[in-house]
Amino acid sequence: MDGMEIGRGFSVIAYGKLGGIELGYGSDLDMVFLHAGTQGQTHEGKLPIDNHQFFARLGQRVIHILSTHTAVGKLYEPDMRLRPSGSSGILVSHIEGFKDYQINKAWTWEHQALIKARPISGDIKMAKRFEQIRNEVLARPRIKTQLQQDVVDMRERMRKELSNPEPKLFDLKQDSGGIVDIEFLVQYLVLLKSCEYKELLEWTDIVRLLETLKETGIVNDHVAHILKVAYLTYRSAVHQFSLQEKPAKAPENKFRGMRENVRQIWKDMMEIE
Repeated sequence: MDGMEIGRGFSVIAYGKLGGIELGYGSDLDMVFLHAGTQGQTHEGKLPIDNHQFFARLGQRVIHILSTHTAVGKLYEPDMRLRPSGSSGILVSHIEGFKDYQINKAWTWEHQALIKARPISGDIKMAKRFEQIRNEVLARPRIKTQLQQDVVDMRERMRKELSNPEPKLFDLKQDSGGIVDIEFLVQYLVLLKSCEYKELLEWTDIVRLLETLKETGIVNDHVAHILKVAYLTYRSAVHQFSLQEKPAKAPENKFRGMRENVRQIWKDMMEIE
């Protein structure tokens, strides 16, 4: 697709739970907006408007529609913080600027987030261009020890910022041995091994990525089974808590064995050699 004309399209890229086909009750819609506009103006309306401003307004309009207030509350909660440069970045990025950012400026955690990214709406040529960029970024060779350190550091930072430990309670998402640990393990392996196994670039969801890690022999059947069962069990429990409008925290002893298994796999895999 490099060098191919992709027009002046607009594309919505799903990230997070939306991108990973893992939406739960009350999930935010993590998205990134991309365009392929050139310099110049759009003349379709009453007054000419700069092309970049046109796409920015289009992005704002999409957010407005998705976040419409209804009789039972807000329709969705769009979250655009995963765009290049986060909340300080422009709302709609040019697709080639997005590529440059991912290759030259993005942090490891942003590449972890890219694993779950997929086009969900917009121009088909833009979608194909995005997928090409995603594959190129994810399949770049990485230094194992540096990648391990980056992933471990980010995990610890998240735990400190998002976890609120309570005695005798297990936070299914943020506590050690929980959902985020499993996601980080899978993302670490995808970033480490995609340069060798292109099959890892096909999926955005944790379950099918785990299946692919098993099929390629990157992890053995036992490890893949433990992580898959734990992930699905935790997510089912999170859904139940969400329906009851409760935080995703269970009695500490309820998932003790499962949690210890995940923690051991984390220790075996993420210790710096």
